[in-house]
Amino acid sequence: MHSDVSLARFKQFPRLMWVLLFGAFITRGSYFMVWPFLAVILYQKFALSATEVGLVLSSAAVISVFTSFVGSSLSDRIGRRKLMYLTGVLYIFSFSLLAEVNSVSGYVVVMTLCSIATSLWRPLSSATIGDIISDPKTRELAMQSMYFIVNVGCAVGPMAGVWFGLTGEQSSFYITAAAFAVLLVLLHWGFGQQRQRQVEAPESGAGKPKVSRQQIMSILMQDRLLQCLILANILCMFIYAQMDSSLIQYLTRAQAPDLLALISAMIFTNALVIISSQFMLLRLMAGYSLTRRIQFGLLLLIVSQIWLALNPIALFWGWIGAVVVMSVAETILFPTMNVHIDRLAPDHLRGAYFGAASFYEFGFAFAPLGGGIILDHFGGFWLFMTGAALSVLVIYLYGILDRLPRPDFGQQLSPREKSA
Repeated sequence: MHSDVSLARFKQFPRLMWVLLFGAFITRGSYFMVWPFLAVILYQKFALSATEVGLVLSSAAVISVFTSFVGSSLSDRIGRRKLMYLTGVLYIFSFSLLAEVNSVSGYVVVMTLCSIATSLWRPLSSATIGDIISDPKTRELAMQSMYFIVNVGCAVGPMAGVWFGLTGEQSSFYITAAAFAVLLVLLHWGFGQQRQRQVEAPESGAGKPKVSRQQIMSILMQDRLLQCLILANILCMFIYAQMDSSLIQYLTRAQAPDLLALISAMIFTNALVIISSQFMLLRLMAGYSLTRRIQFGLLLLIVSQIWLALNPIALFWGWIGAVVVMSVAETILFPTMNVHIDRLAPDHLRGAYFGAASFYEFGFAFAPLGGGIILDHFGGFWLFMTGAALSVLVIYLYGILDRLPRPDFGQQLSPREKSA
């Protein structure tokens, strides 16, 4: 195994890192237990059109993006720990409601709460990793490990959703709520040990430059490279999110054989490819720059979109094959995006930068609505060909990143950014 992925580096993970990994497994596993099937539930229970389903899913996601940005920026000032506890409580509350809801308006409210909790947790976890692990190589491994464990959760979640019968019995979400209660106890334990090591995330910004909200916004507005990166990744997320929403709606309306089995198989395949290939690809591509890795992943993404556009509706293994190619692309792209942000962010603005990166989620947020409109008016072929065309645009945006201006952080610039 590559030296960067050695056992010695895993041993450098503090206890809180292992708690965060467990939390990532629970949050994403629970999220994917229901989210991919919501389009099916809303169509079968309430006979909503593709555009209406997209509007419901998009509304919940858009609200969560703004919440994530505000919450992550706030964490630089009041500390990650308090916000992570609050997010855990919100998870418990929202999943308990999800076990009972049985109307369109109820789904909208509860899905919004679930989306807010999920979108808060992700950047908070990423920023906390940067706080508690100082070595750049170990920090990169920690972020790769976080992505790995997220996909273990994504593999287990959809299968559990089928086993628990989410289209009928929803009471299983009380189990998820109970799991989050356990996670909060573990968080308290992990943060307590971190305080003893005297390297915990700041509770009041002590020891770091005080930065007002206006200064944060000014820096983010000046950082053209960050803005272009966010636009590129919004488009990238829009393409990927079609698998969770519009592809499933397309298969549902086209009456694909063994629909639930096909959906579960695609999501399980996606996670399985990532789990089995992530560290191998990390080793193979270690000699390439972050931008080169991402551009190669985007070429694979284009291939997968064209494959999806041309695949016959009844060809089960054709869908699985396209998902395999898409998953290899994802394995290269997604963890590299987090590492990219970590290298760009000054230490005292890490929460703000990961919060700004949460705007990537606009891609996920608008994907169900945009995909639903394309699906209703033009059909599945043009949905995926649009994805291929957008992938070409993202390759161009990544190609011009290095030519874009950045703010003068001066003495407050993080050491890793000076060497990036």
